[in-house]
Amino acid sequence: MSAAAPGRDAPWIFRTYAGHSSARASNALFRQNLAAGQTGLSIAFDLPTQCGYDADHPMAAAEVGKVGVPIGSLDDMHVLFDGLPLAEMNTSMTINGTAPWLLALYLALAEERGVEVAGLRGTTQNDIIKEFLARGTYVFPPGPSMRLVAETYEYCAAHVPRWNPSNVCSYHLQEAGATPVQELAFTLASAMGVLDLVRARGRVDAAGLAGCVGRMSFFVNAGIRFVEEMCKVRAFGQLWEEVTRERYGVDDPRREFRYGVQVNSLRLTGWRSRRTTPGASCSRRSAWTLWSKAARCRALQLPTWNEALSSAAAVGSAVVCCACSRSSPTRPTCSKVPDLFDGNPAIAAKTARSSTAPAPSWPPSPRWAASRPRSSAATLARAGALDMPAGSPASRPASRSW
Repeated sequence: MSAAAPGRDAPWIFRTYAGHSSARASNALFRQNLAAGQTGLSIAFDLPTQCGYDADHPMAAAEVGKVGVPIGSLDDMHVLFDGLPLAEMNTSMTINGTAPWLLALYLALAEERGVEVAGLRGTTQNDIIKEFLARGTYVFPPGPSMRLVAETYEYCAAHVPRWNPSNVCSYHLQEAGATPVQELAFTLASAMGVLDLVRARGRVDAAGLAGCVGRMSFFVNAGIRFVEEMCKVRAFGQLWEEVTRERYGVDDPRREFRYGVQVNSLRLTGWRSRRTTPGASCSRRSAWTLWSKAARCRALQLPTWNEALSSAAAVGSAVVCCACSRSSPTRPTCSKVPDLFDGNPAIAAKTARSSTAPAPSWPPSPRWAASRPRSSAATLARAGALDMPAGSPASRPASRSW
């Protein structure tokens, strides 16, 4: 990837969420997508792999290879990445309950190939609180699950410093019904819960904690509400800057809000499938892509128009998806100019409202509870972090009550 000119953003990482049937078939799909212009991998694992079952387990029989690739051994990983240069790849793995095991297989694969583990780049999603809130592929209770997430951070800080140990997701919360303010609140609470636990365990020093803060990444949903969604992400960045400085004492560039975006896939197909066409999906993707770049995202994951039906994307839809990813940052020259919306009073005001506006509790409360007091995103995030199973240090900075 060519370097960006001074004062300009580098092009985002292009990914398509992909994986299906078998390791060999998925390898062929990865090669096809990379040849079409993709610059990173986003691996979809099937449900047995996500939930810790081998493909030959009776419980897995109906789901093997359905929504992703089945992986049960190091041999499978060799086939999945056959011919792909690990040292040059930026690999995102959508895996949560079994994330430590899949990361261990990836590292073992690199070692067997003679690739320096410390130089590997990529992300394990590893956001277990979101699984309890919105998705359901958890394996262990919350407490032990959080400890596994913390141990992944500790290991990566010491051995794989360029790897993002977790990717805290607001994406799935929006698809489960959350408002933008609720996305902000619950995602920040999850991130704070992880970092509180890493700090409380005392296995990383101050520099190590700063490194953990710097390697925490986020995964945001790009919905159709252009201005509101863009302001949501701007508020995200402002609140994260406050949290990292005031709660964790990290005050250097490593604490910046680093996030990737996937445009909303439920609106492409799913229950709308009878009224959705590939052309309409492409136009929606283009609009969502523009606000993603206007909000300065670091990586973009565009779903193919039929993703809600299968992660085994048809060849045509995958090629169109890659073409849309490649043209979006260059045709409108979004990456070649400074922030177009910086200093706009309407954008600034809406961004401020996103971080301070009242937000109802989520998941949605019964009607009779509608009169309950409402809290801002910042207040909800703080309350959520305090309730995390790991517990938090007793002392809190006074400013903004982080």
